[in-house]
Amino acid sequence: MLRRAMFLAAVILQVACLVVFIVDIAEEAGQFTLDTWREIFGVIALIVGASVTLNQYRRLLRRNTKVERELGAVSGAFQEMIEAHFAAWQLTESERDVALLSIKGISIANIAAMRNTRAGTIKAQSAAIYRKAGVSSRADLISIVIEDLIAGLDLTAQTDS
Repeated sequence: MLRRAMFLAAVILQVACLVVFIVDIAEEAGQFTLDTWREIFGVIALIVGASVTLNQYRRLLRRNTKVERELGAVSGAFQEMIEAHFAAWQLTESERDVALLSIKGISIANIAAMRNTRAGTIKAQSAAIYRKAGVSSRADLISIVIEDLIAGLDLTAQTDS
């Protein structure tokens, strides 16, 4: 929001300068001096500068929209991939919650507090998750998810520069 306000302020400043130059040039309509030509050059430079700035701003807005849309798609695909693993491992609803929080890197104590249960319960659920997933630790569980995420990435895709 602040950046948009700063951009708008810069555009308003450029337009104000442009108006001052145009008014000054109009007042000197019959007598073209070196100063008049400098002012004409200033007007042209302001128009070009404002045009380039607006064009780049629009381009950045379009790119930002595209990136947000792609990020939403990737986020949804990542969630679907995790859910597919949970289904394949036949995790219970509680185990799914614990597994997701574990993948996010939340500690056992914090998961217990969030789920209003004991740390021992979370440890038991984690052990069941690891057994069902065929891994021996949280790091291994995360590794499965990361490997699938990387395998699903199109590393040859080029981004707009």
